[in-house]
Amino acid sequence: MRKTAVFVLIGLVMVLIVCLMYRDLRGRELVEVKSDVRKLMGTFASVMVIAPSERAAQSCIEAAFDVEDRVETLMSYHRQDSELNRVNRLAAREPVPVNPMTFEVLRRAVEFSRLSEGAFDVTVGPLVDLWRAAGEANEPPTEVALAQARRKVGYEKLILDERTQTVRFAEDGMRIDLGGIAKGYAVDKAVEAMRKKGALGGLVDLGGNIRCFGRPPRGQEKWRIGVQDPNVTSDDLDDAKFLLILELGDVSVATSGDYRRFTMVQGHKESHVLDTHSGKGAAKLVSDTIIAPDATTADALSTAVNVLGVESGLALIDRLPSIEAIIVPAETPRRVLYSRGAKAYVASPGPAAPESPP
Repeated sequence: MRKTAVFVLIGLVMVLIVCLMYRDLRGRELVEVKSDVRKLMGTFASVMVIAPSERAAQSCIEAAFDVEDRVETLMSYHRQDSELNRVNRLAAREPVPVNPMTFEVLRRAVEFSRLSEGAFDVTVGPLVDLWRAAGEANEPPTEVALAQARRKVGYEKLILDERTQTVRFAEDGMRIDLGGIAKGYAVDKAVEAMRKKGALGGLVDLGGNIRCFGRPPRGQEKWRIGVQDPNVTSDDLDDAKFLLILELGDVSVATSGDYRRFTMVQGHKESHVLDTHSGKGAAKLVSDTIIAPDATTADALSTAVNVLGVESGLALIDRLPSIEAIIVPAETPRRVLYSRGAKAYVASPGPAAPESPP
C-alpha cells in the first residue's frame, strides 16, 4: 500500500513538472527576424524566420544563404567557373561527372520537359546566347541563325547516366541553362537547411521564387504574398500595385513574365522566357503565377505555362494534383484567369485585377 502511494506521488510530481515546462514554453515569445537583402544567382534574395531565439534565427538565415550560394557555384550560367559551364564545355566530347545536387536538378528538368512536351527545356542555351548577342548588337537574329540554334536544342539530346552521375550531350554546340529551375531548387534547399537549424516557420524569396512553411508571422493565420501587377514596372512597385494578395500555408509560388526581364532589340521587347519551337520570346502571356508544393516545381512550371499559353497551360495545370495557376493573357482588355482551385488562395484582388467571366 505504501509502495502504491509512493508511485502515485512520483506520478503527480512528474505531471506538475511537465505542466510547468509547458507553461514556460508557452510564455516564451518566438522571434521573427528578417534578413538583409543579398544579391545571389543574379537576383535579390531575402529570408524571414520564426524561431525560438534571435541566435537560432540568425543561424537559420545564414544556413539558407549558404545553400543558395552553393547552388549558384554549381549551376550558374553566367559564371565561367561554375560546374554547369564545365558541363557545357566538355559534355559534347565525353561524359562529365557532376555533383549530386546538379544531377538532381537535371533529372527533374528532364521530367518537366517531358511533362510539358518541351515547353520547358534547359537545353535552351544556344537560343539564350543568340538573343543576348542580338540585344548587344541591337540587331534581331536572322531566320537562318534561329534555325541553326534550334537544331542544338532538345531535352531528348541530354544524356543522363544515373549510375555514374554523368552528363553527356548528343550534339556538339549544346548548352544547358538552368535559369528556369535552379532558383526554385535553391529555395527548396534553403528551407531544408532552415528546418534543420530549428526554424519553426519561414519564408524564402529568391527573385520572386517564394516558399513559405510552418508558423506564419504574428497576427496572421497564413502567409500573405503579393502578386505584382505586370503593368507596373519594378521601380514603381508599392503595396497598392499588387494584382492579387495570396494567403498561403506550406506551399511555393513562382511567377514568369516579360515585364521584368527581357531583351530590347530595335525597340521591340523580347521575353527572357524563350519558346524553343519558334526560337523567340514567349508572347502568349503577360504573366503566370504557379502555386505548388515545392519551389522547384513552381519555378519550372511557371516557365512551361508561359510558353504554352492560356489553353494548353491551364490544361497542363488542371491535370496535375496540388498545383494551381493564375494567368494574365497578352490581350486587351486584360483578364485574370484561374485554374480550377486557384481562387481558394486569393485573399483579395488588387486595384486592377479584372476577373475573367465564368
